[in-house]
Amino acid sequence: MSLAVLASRALCGMHAPEVLVEVHLAQGLPSFTIVGLPDAGVRESRERVRSAILSSGYTFPAGRLTANLAPADIPKESGRFDLPIALGVLLASGQLVLSEKMSRQTLPGIIFAGELSLTGALVPVAAPLVIALAAARTGDSGGAGSGPILMLPIESACMAAAVPGLKVIGARTLREAAGHLDETAELAPVIASTQSTPEYQDGAAGTEAPALCLSDVRGQQVACRALEVAASGSHGLLMSGSPGIGKSMLAQRLPGLLPPLDENAAIEVAAIHSLRQRTLRFSRSVPIQAPHHSSTAAALIGGGSNPRPGQISLAHHGVLFLDELPEFQRHVLEALREPMETGEIHIARANRSVSYPCRFQLVAAMNPCPCGYLGSTHQTCRCTPEQIERYRARLSGPFLDRLDMLLQLSPPPQGWQQLPPAESSGIVRQRVIQCRERQLKRQGRLNAQLTPDRMDTFCVTDAEAAQLLARAGVHWGWSARAMHRVLRVARTIADMAGAEQIRAADLTEAMSFRQQLAR
Repeated sequence: MSLAVLASRALCGMHAPEVLVEVHLAQGLPSFTIVGLPDAGVRESRERVRSAILSSGYTFPAGRLTANLAPADIPKESGRFDLPIALGVLLASGQLVLSEKMSRQTLPGIIFAGELSLTGALVPVAAPLVIALAAARTGDSGGAGSGPILMLPIESACMAAAVPGLKVIGARTLREAAGHLDETAELAPVIASTQSTPEYQDGAAGTEAPALCLSDVRGQQVACRALEVAASGSHGLLMSGSPGIGKSMLAQRLPGLLPPLDENAAIEVAAIHSLRQRTLRFSRSVPIQAPHHSSTAAALIGGGSNPRPGQISLAHHGVLFLDELPEFQRHVLEALREPMETGEIHIARANRSVSYPCRFQLVAAMNPCPCGYLGSTHQTCRCTPEQIERYRARLSGPFLDRLDMLLQLSPPPQGWQQLPPAESSGIVRQRVIQCRERQLKRQGRLNAQLTPDRMDTFCVTDAEAAQLLARAGVHWGWSARAMHRVLRVARTIADMAGAEQIRAADLTEAMSFRQQLAR
């Protein structure tokens, strides 16, 4: 045939739109042109494809070669189109002849993606899991009843095979890929598993505990209780206190209180990370990201001329820890407001718009003032009222409104070294798992993700609690959003106690976890 058509995928954020690779060979002076809005990396594939075909023992055809990547309005980048273009050249020149079974039933349903080296070897591609997820969602694109088939370099195929409902074929060279199509050397599907376990170590009382265990904490019972409440309902938490009081230590132990990721969440997290690195491994461990306070808005939420996911997306299904919160630039923190509400970030550029998921749990720590000793009984604060006001002004009211829990930590009592340690993370994690299962069974989501239209149904209070909430809202001047946050935390506390309704005691404890920042 002088025309060959193969299927591939482009990348646009977490989406992988379909691309048809059409290769046409015509008579005329030798030339090789790639059209369809390719970037420099795609245009350079002409030389990679030429050398790979020759190195694999084939002949590069003499004539006018045109490779069209359709549709032309989607930008094409990277070398993932090398493999379908090279196979298209071999098909169009007649050097590769498909078997009857392959041409009629299988080829229309195969999605090809792979970068070629000059020797004809296939190089791993970026974001194979994103491509695999998009192919699986498409369903039976080939119409043969066997579901979609994906052909990738062997390293990428091992990752993509973790996506259920998808047949993945891994090839090491162009010669192997061609041999599979003409059935001279058919390749077996790749089988992979994501059944990995979280990296836990043995903790107290014979239970499993993470490397950073809550039992390392002494003398902060209220803070440990707040941390368990935050973990049970996935609530955002801001801890304020003098230096060395244990804010960072507590925040770093939150991931150990969370249940391991399920298979779908682990695949989704790995897919996001695959957009930034080509080699990775699956893990059921909860991801945690702790960017430095000098981070830019693009680094935190994602962006760039070629948009990439930021720290909030890398913390999807996990924890985002912001230490020294007021030291972040104000516009960087303000950029978090929308993704904190929606769990998704939309990045718009002149030529494209991309979206990334970012359902993270925010945990932050801050000092009460620039010197850190405002309200301390041991050291005197050296800050002027103007300095304290400028320091606090970096945290806007709308941003603080979006945090469920605001907690001021008190210094531990004297002789805290002799106090008993807190419960191990393994014991607390079991309670957190039970509480989360209760929420998911009742409402299909965690309490922190309840929308206002669902709160009347699932956040029912008794008469005393309703009156208490109304008086507290007037006394502290809470906005409607802040009152909803308190109500969600109270719902979690009630779930921890196994109560059907929110009681006054639950609401009182929830209000104690929303303290006004010391002035």
